Amino acid sequence: MPDFTRARRNMVDGQLRPNRVTNAALLAAIGDLPRERFLPEAFRSVAYADEDVPLGGGRHLMEPMVLARLIQALQPQAGDRALVVGAGRGYGAALLARLVKTVAAVESDAALAAAGGQITKDLGLAGIQWIVGKLEQGAPGAAPFDVVLVEGAVRQIPQTILDQMAEGGRLAVTISGAPGAMGVAQLFVKDGGVTSGRPLFDAGTPLLPGFAPPPRFTF
Repeated sequence: MPDFTRARRNMVDGQLRPNRVTNAALLAAIGDLPRERFLPEAFRSVAYADEDVPLGGGRHLMEPMVLARLIQALQPQAGDRALVVGAGRGYGAALLARLVKTVAAVESDAALAAAGGQITKDLGLAGIQWIVGKLEQGAPGAAPFDVVLVEGAVRQIPQTILDQMAEGGRLAVTISGAPGAMGVAQLFVKDGGVTSGRPLFDAGTPLLPGFAPPPRFTF
């Protein structure tokens, strides 16, 4: 049986710290949370690999370094309200639940959401509200949010989600590139009602469903 405790420690020391993940509270949460519990049984042996891990149905648990750097860029605070879009089986939501006040976890796949709700309950994690619905709609009933994490790559961020950001809110996401090209992790900040983004690093994160740009009319 794999030694998950050692694998988790090796992930933190070998993948995260060398890649500029320095937030002490985030590293403590990652070091404590059993990442393997958030994966199907067949994939638990690769829970701490430096890659995206399948969750089933074409969905993935994001590569540890990419997810950690996105969360770190959000600068989560204890009083923040967080939104996780594409929460899968709940790993990203669980990490944020250790760092912020409340988390709204939106997932379009009812089976993934049910699994995530059970896992987070079994681990005794409070403050997570699971919402089954279209990812691109976010969670308007629970808005506004101080931090928004999109757990997967998208081609564009819908205005619907940008509108759910509080003033001063931060959103971290990977914007996908052209076919065969790397995507770019970006941080968006709302200031004076205007949301602007800046690139953080390259990331080959798999695409989430539901975020294709609207079709353009041609003449």
